[in-house]
Amino acid sequence: MPPKERHLARREAHADRTIVRLLNGTAFGGETLALCAGPCSVESEAQIEATAAAVAQAGGTVLRGGAFKPRTSPYAFQGLGRRGLALLRAAADRHRLAVVTEVLDPRDVRMVAEYADMLQIGARNMQNFALLREAGLSGMPILLKRGLAATVDEWLMAAEYVLVEGNPNVVLCERGVRSFDPATRNLLDLSVVPLLAELTHLPVIVDPSHGTGLARLVEPMSLAAIAAGADGLLVEVHPEPADAASDGAQSLTLEQFAHLTTRLGEVAAAVGRRIGVPGLAV
Repeated sequence: MPPKERHLARREAHADRTIVRLLNGTAFGGETLALCAGPCSVESEAQIEATAAAVAQAGGTVLRGGAFKPRTSPYAFQGLGRRGLALLRAAADRHRLAVVTEVLDPRDVRMVAEYADMLQIGARNMQNFALLREAGLSGMPILLKRGLAATVDEWLMAAEYVLVEGNPNVVLCERGVRSFDPATRNLLDLSVVPLLAELTHLPVIVDPSHGTGLARLVEPMSLAAIAAGADGLLVEVHPEPADAASDGAQSLTLEQFAHLTTRLGEVAAAVGRRIGVPGLAV
C-alpha cells in the first residue's frame, strides 16, 4: 500500500515557521533576510573572484553560480563542471560566503555536496522526483525553484519529496512562470509570497533576475519582493554582463548590485527585517 499522505510542507504540519541555516550563519527565515548573488555560470577564476568580493562587500552572504547548466540548446555553454565547483568554493571561502549551486543529476548529488552549502533544484527539475529524493537523502539544505508552469500545489508537493526523506531544510524560490506575454522573460508572481506564508512553514525567497529577464527590472522587483514578505533574494550579478556566457541581459553589474543592497536595507527596515548575518564583517 502507498504511504499515508502527511503534507509535511503545510502549515498545519509545523506550528513554527522553519528557519534554514547555513554554516556561515546565513538564515532563510526569521528577522534576517538572506541575500544570494553571483553569476548565472562560473566562467573563470577572475570572474568568480571579482563577483565574490563585490557580493561580500555589499552585504551578501551566499555566492550563487552554476557549474552545471541546463540549457535549452545542447550547443550552448553547459558550465565548467567540477572545475567550476572548485572555483566557486575557493572564491566563497576567501570572502566568508556560503555557496548555493544547481545539481542536475541524482548521480551528482554527493559530488556537488562536497563543494556546496546548499543544493539548488532548478525550475526544469522541480518534478524530477529521483533528484528530489536523492537531494533529500543528502541532508543538505535545498533551494527548490518553482517550475516554469507549476501550480502552488505542485510546487509544495515537490518539496514534500525532500521532506519525506527526513530533510526539513527546504527553501522555496519563486522565479516566475511562463506567460503569454514576451515583454518579460517570465511573469514574476509576487502574490505567491504572502500566499505561501499562509500555506507553508517553509521560507520563501524570490529570484527577480529569471523572473523578469531584464536587468533594469531587477531592483524594483527585489524591493517589491521584500515588501511582500520574502525571506531573501537570489540575484544574478556579473562583472561584465555584456560578455557573460549566459543570462547577461538579466545580470546586474557589481555597481548596480551595491546600489540594490543599499535600497534593500531601507525597505527591509520598513518591514522589520535586516540584511546580512549579525557579526559577519562586510
